[in-house]
Amino acid sequence: MRESASAGLLSWEIRVLTESMFKRLRKWVVTRFFGHSGQRARLVSKDGRCNIEFGNVEAQSRFIFFVDIWTTVLDLKWRYKMTIFITAFLGSWFFFGLLWYAVAYIHKDLPEFHPSANHTPCVENINGLTSAFLFSLETQVTIGYGFRCVTEQCATAIFLLIFQSILGVIVNSFMCGAILAKISRPKKRAKTITFSKNAVISKRGGKLCLLIRVANLRKSLLIGSHIYGKLLKTTVTPEGETIILDQININFVVDAGNENLFFISPLTIYHVIDHNSPFFHMAAETLIQQDFELVVFLDGTVESTSATCQVRTSYVPEEVLWGYRFAPIVSKTKEGKYRVDFHNFSKTVEVETPHCAMCLYNEKDARARMKRGYDNPNFILSEVNETDDTKM
Repeated sequence: MRESASAGLLSWEIRVLTESMFKRLRKWVVTRFFGHSGQRARLVSKDGRCNIEFGNVEAQSRFIFFVDIWTTVLDLKWRYKMTIFITAFLGSWFFFGLLWYAVAYIHKDLPEFHPSANHTPCVENINGLTSAFLFSLETQVTIGYGFRCVTEQCATAIFLLIFQSILGVIVNSFMCGAILAKISRPKKRAKTITFSKNAVISKRGGKLCLLIRVANLRKSLLIGSHIYGKLLKTTVTPEGETIILDQININFVVDAGNENLFFISPLTIYHVIDHNSPFFHMAAETLIQQDFELVVFLDGTVESTSATCQVRTSYVPEEVLWGYRFAPIVSKTKEGKYRVDFHNFSKTVEVETPHCAMCLYNEKDARARMKRGYDNPNFILSEVNETDDTKM
């Protein structure tokens, strides 16, 4: 009997282990070959990009982007920007090369017209379209090899030289300025600000809080940093209107407040889950069933360039861990220096935590009532005279 029972237990353990292995294998296959289709849709990705698409935009509205051409060029991706950069220069060089060729053709300076020995051309040494293109390039980029030059014979050539020089400066200033502005955009500074992979919910200072860790990977500070959050969820108004991506303000603070953060080392920001918090009616068992997206913003001014930047990230219910806190990350060495170990940046440790905010506050109220005494104003103490009716 014991042998059969042990054999049955062993077979059951093997079956459970096999099912667990198949589940993990199926999850890996779905994630590897079909992407993250099982995850919830999110408005803001972990690296701050907004996942939104504009549809049915009127054709007239599309031309507004060309009115603000500077911002449009800056927002373009690098492959499109470099295409425009090369096209602008090559196109202008070739266009003015055609004009110089036309000037030489009209003035009959080309060799095919067999000019006389005393003929003075508008531009020296333009013999065809190729030489006209080379002269256009030399003029616009002010190379000036000295082999081809404009003479005083044609006023048209002089005007064309002035016009190309002015237009060349404009094109060069715009395109080089756009490249420089895109390289130095504060958006790149935001890449060195990182948030923890998960948010955690645990007790902090006797209160139930939602905590997020944020770090500055550069030693240069962000001046006037301000951090806040938005909770995006679908709500239904009392009138029956369904609002998708309804925004609720989430206040994040550190021990010194949420304004002018001293952002030299990683900070743990937290949101107190009180009666005014949208997380107050959530519990550890129901958190994963909620449909929301927590978007966290960090605004600040770059110390080196004085340009403002914004860093964004988001958390969905699967990325909010209830009953955990972040592992320590800052230590002090023997030499007296402070050391930040980014290996523990997103590492969490399980701690004892109430399974809901309402339970924590009810527990505090119960303890307070136990310590509190109550007076009954209707209670009257009456004195009773005792008589001894026992006779000896």
